[in-house]
Amino acid sequence: MSHSLPITIDDEAIEQFGRELDAIQREVKASLGEADRHYIRRMIRLQRGLAFGGRVAIFASLPLMPVFPLFLGVIGAGTAALGIAKILENMEIGHNVIHGQWDWMQDPEIHSSTWEWDNVCPADQWKHSHNVVHHTWTNVLGKDRDVGYEILRVSDQQPWKPAHLLQPAYNALLAVMFQWGVALHDLDVTAIRNGEKALADEKAKLAGIGRKVRKQLLKDYVLWPALAGPWFLPVLLANLVANLMRNLWAYAIIFCGHFPDGAHVFTEAQIQGETRGRWYLRQVLGSCNITGGKTFHILSGNLSHQIEHHLFPDLPSNRYPEIAPRVQALCERHGVPYNRGSFARQLGTTLRTIFRLALPSRPKALPA
Repeated sequence: MSHSLPITIDDEAIEQFGRELDAIQREVKASLGEADRHYIRRMIRLQRGLAFGGRVAIFASLPLMPVFPLFLGVIGAGTAALGIAKILENMEIGHNVIHGQWDWMQDPEIHSSTWEWDNVCPADQWKHSHNVVHHTWTNVLGKDRDVGYEILRVSDQQPWKPAHLLQPAYNALLAVMFQWGVALHDLDVTAIRNGEKALADEKAKLAGIGRKVRKQLLKDYVLWPALAGPWFLPVLLANLVANLMRNLWAYAIIFCGHFPDGAHVFTEAQIQGETRGRWYLRQVLGSCNITGGKTFHILSGNLSHQIEHHLFPDLPSNRYPEIAPRVQALCERHGVPYNRGSFARQLGTTLRTIFRLALPSRPKALPA
């Protein structure tokens, strides 16, 4: 991740940049309609169909166990369908519904105030840690908990500690257990660790996490496997693999949007008196897009358009692909870097940074 701003742009140009982005947002909001309603309802039907079909295939495979290759093929297909369903529910549906992207529909079933996603993190806590903290303080050191998720050193500006030597290992653990890391994200871990806040102060949050964890564990690892009777274990393992698929995919997409080469971090001093135009500029400089096809973008929750998501977090995600070329052209006209690369490039440079910064290095000073 880089630090010094790579551009020279005067205040009036920054504000004009912001006004043009505001105009794009107003235009898209004014055009929302039936096609968008159809899109999100179709996505929900698709996700539920994949989940149902996946579970049917998993259960249908159980009598085939004596014919092991056939059993493996059927349960593998069912597990893959269930894993994709979980990815869709978390990425393209849950994350975006909870952002309020579909509140304009006034549909109580697809509304940020009522949606509870298939994840051990309670939706209300995600709204605060992600929608409020992260999207307000994007890439601001000491304010945005998503900069390294309070355990990883992802910027040269962060001081090195001996514990960082192990960060390749706990980065891998975070990828495998990603939904569990998300569940703890709204707890102010740094304040608790520094003695500024007692764990008891987070009692209500911990109780909410506990309730959600019990519900998810009961659903995936008790009730569904119990329906299989003597084949309890194969169903439990299928659910475990489906959740692992979702965790690894979510980790990869989210990290690719925030930590590749070229993503910038900021100090609180740099954002003092921040205007709307400068807020927009920070979102672009702190975010990274991933290139890919339509299916890839949908499976990413359209977070492959992370720049557009950070600029317009409340716009429906299906609109990001049409907005992206306009935003890129606007950035080029104003000389603002638009970080865009392949999945391999973005993930590769992210992992390289995590491994490199596990080793001691002197923090680089950010400009005031």
